[in-house]
Amino acid sequence: MDHSCDVDFEPEDSCQSAGLGDCAKSDISCRSAVSADSARFADSAISAPHAEGFSDLGYAKVDSDRERRQGVGEVVFGEGKTAEQIAGIIRALSQAGQKRILITRLAPAKAEKLTMILKELAADESTPDKAGQHREADANPKQRFSYFESASIGIWGGFPERSGNGRIVIVAAGTSDVSVAEEAALTAEFLGNEVSRIYDVGVAGIHRLLSFQDELASSQVVIAVAGMEGALASVVGGLVPCPVIAVPTSIGYGASFGGVAALLAMLNSCASGVSVVNIDNGFGAAYQASLINHLSAH
Repeated sequence: MDHSCDVDFEPEDSCQSAGLGDCAKSDISCRSAVSADSARFADSAISAPHAEGFSDLGYAKVDSDRERRQGVGEVVFGEGKTAEQIAGIIRALSQAGQKRILITRLAPAKAEKLTMILKELAADESTPDKAGQHREADANPKQRFSYFESASIGIWGGFPERSGNGRIVIVAAGTSDVSVAEEAALTAEFLGNEVSRIYDVGVAGIHRLLSFQDELASSQVVIAVAGMEGALASVVGGLVPCPVIAVPTSIGYGASFGGVAALLAMLNSCASGVSVVNIDNGFGAAYQASLINHLSAH
């Protein structure tokens, strides 16, 4: 889609918008000043994507330029894609230089099939030794691909060394929320963060949560995961001095409306410093938490 457009500048309007006062009296000087201002904007703008920064696989346009732009390479959303398509995307990203790839919402049966496909790809692309045999490390998919069923997450290339300013703490209200909490925890670890898990500490037994006050208070970011009425995020927000990212889950009975009740409760939190992501979006919460944890003081 072409987003370009033609804009006609009236000399006086252009000068006023550029903060140049009465320079409309001199059309040439005004246009020169506006051009200089535009050049300064171009110099300070975020670098544009490379025109060649993607691979067109037919079923997907793989963004091989994302790591350069954002610091983190493309993440693959596994739901709605076949194992063959996911393998093709992994191969394209790997060939473009991306060393680690996160695949979210990856069902167990699809993960099993993907493991076999990646094993075949690794064997095809491995380098034979002097005896003509493929090295075991090259042909073994476990050296490069791991699946975590509790979070429906696959990881190609393993975890990086820990970095960041502190620790991200994942707090889950109930055992039923753990799949979303684990998506957040593994995503945060994939992004290089130190992560602590505190599970099954919902407000129905708030003394369980309060026993972890010291650990919560020393965290850099807290991700609070809860379904039902979603009260956990507000309680945590009132206990800690750091940002709290609330994740409503779809856990609950009829009037929870698949997580909408928890979502609205979290959006209406009276605790300061609580922000909210979409229902069951552990990945989004962890990505945002990682950005916060890697901020540098200016």
